[in-house]
Amino acid sequence: MSAEQRLAKLGLELPPAPKPVGLYKPVVIVGNLAYLSGHGPLKSDGTLITGRLGADMDLEAGTAAARQTGLAMLATLKSALGTLDRVTRVVKLLALVRCTDEFEQQPQVINGCSQLFSDVFGPDLGIGARSALGTNALPTNIAVEIEGIFEIS
Repeated sequence: MSAEQRLAKLGLELPPAPKPVGLYKPVVIVGNLAYLSGHGPLKSDGTLITGRLGADMDLEAGTAAARQTGLAMLATLKSALGTLDRVTRVVKLLALVRCTDEFEQQPQVINGCSQLFSDVFGPDLGIGARSALGTNALPTNIAVEIEGIFEIS
């Protein structure tokens, strides 16, 4: 089953592809790799999921924010590539979680995005290398920011 077919079967709605809010490109393609700039949890209505894990957000809300960030990343990939079927592998994700000093579940939060990519691209190709870090601040108080490297055809 193709990525586009899995996306449809899962009934997932992609938000509009995010526009840059600074001097950068949302995606740069070099050879067979697509490098995605940091994405936040953009919803279909154009709003962002904001909050701080360990303060006003729990693990479940953070995982949902990471999943929504993954949907925004898929929207950028689809916009740039024309179809998600050109993605042949998730190579690497770097994730930042806005959290309190005491919060230690950054990897579990980012599982929301990793599980989404596994569901869309399959477990063998949808799970790549990954880092998950905590931070005290992110732009516009978003809960999660994730960037990625994807192999493409």
